[in-house]
Amino acid sequence: MGKNLNLVLFERINAAPDSQPEWLMMAEICAVYLIWFIPALLVIGWLRGSDRLKQPLLEAFIATMLALAASWLIGYLWPTPRPFMVPLGQHFLDHSPTPAFPSNHMTIMLTMAFSLMLHAKTRRIGRYLLLLALPVAWARVFLGVHFPQDMLGATLLAAAMALLVGASRNWLILPFYHHVARRLYHLLFAPLIARGWVQR
Repeated sequence: MGKNLNLVLFERINAAPDSQPEWLMMAEICAVYLIWFIPALLVIGWLRGSDRLKQPLLEAFIATMLALAASWLIGYLWPTPRPFMVPLGQHFLDHSPTPAFPSNHMTIMLTMAFSLMLHAKTRRIGRYLLLLALPVAWARVFLGVHFPQDMLGATLLAAAMALLVGASRNWLILPFYHHVARRLYHLLFAPLIARGWVQR
């Protein structure tokens, strides 16, 4: 994204100094709390889901962890300041001055979404996560903790990592799922499985 376009979009999306408190509250909910759907999905999916759900969730989780590692490396090698560090625009959400590019929130949500969309059984869940990521992207720019280019970078990184891990599914994900993840799950949750409280 060109520098001028990035700044123009930021100026149009970023909140005005006199923004309504209701808008700021809604934006904070989107920016901070919507991402908790991801760990909730992982926990509920593994405890209550069948193998048809567990395996795609594991693949999406691994892709997300690798995407976050790549995001950290990008931020370490090419640290990009956040708007309030420049400073530019209005800032309505407390945030540490860490590198902004790419957005970790969007990297998590979009890698999960794109990865789940690669499986027919979880495609609908992936689409829902993709829709859920849109207000998160808006809110984090609106509140002044990210530029639009940070969202674009996260989108490209997430898509690339989801495809890369998906392409290595047969020799990386499936052996790990069957020989490590499922055995560890059965070992840790054996009492709950025996009582029928969680899925085998």
